[in-house]
Amino acid sequence: MDLFEIAGLPLHPLIVHAVVILVPLTALALILGALLPAARRRLGIVTPIAALIVLVLVPITMLAGQALAQSVGPVPAVMHHADLGGLLWPWTLAMFIVATLQWCWYRFGEGPGRTARVILAVLAVVSGAGSTVMIVLIGEAGARAVWGG
Repeated sequence: MDLFEIAGLPLHPLIVHAVVILVPLTALALILGALLPAARRRLGIVTPIAALIVLVLVPITMLAGQALAQSVGPVPAVMHHADLGGLLWPWTLAMFIVATLQWCWYRFGEGPGRTARVILAVLAVVSGAGSTVMIVLIGEAGARAVWGG
């Protein structure tokens, strides 16, 4: 049995859907937490945990995609999709760092000052938006690789 197969099905298309859903949801939680204190209090540790799950799932999805690409062969559309996929992990790492900083700062400290709050909010928006844009670009390239166009 191949490590990147489940019941004979390639793992990549199975777990990619979790990444496609969790990245934008985590980005939304991160941005809401940075901009709205009530949302940050309600979300609590959920945002950094979601960011950690995404951070772990992205490399697994990439490895599963590489295994699938090897069985498909050097198709230009698949290679483009894989190239874009390699750009997602730094964005999700940034989301994880910002989410963890945000949670720790408010959980264990008095919270950041005004300037630090603004910087944290900007970093949350940039990393969340960047991750979401990458998901759209990667997904669109993957759809084209599978369905043509």
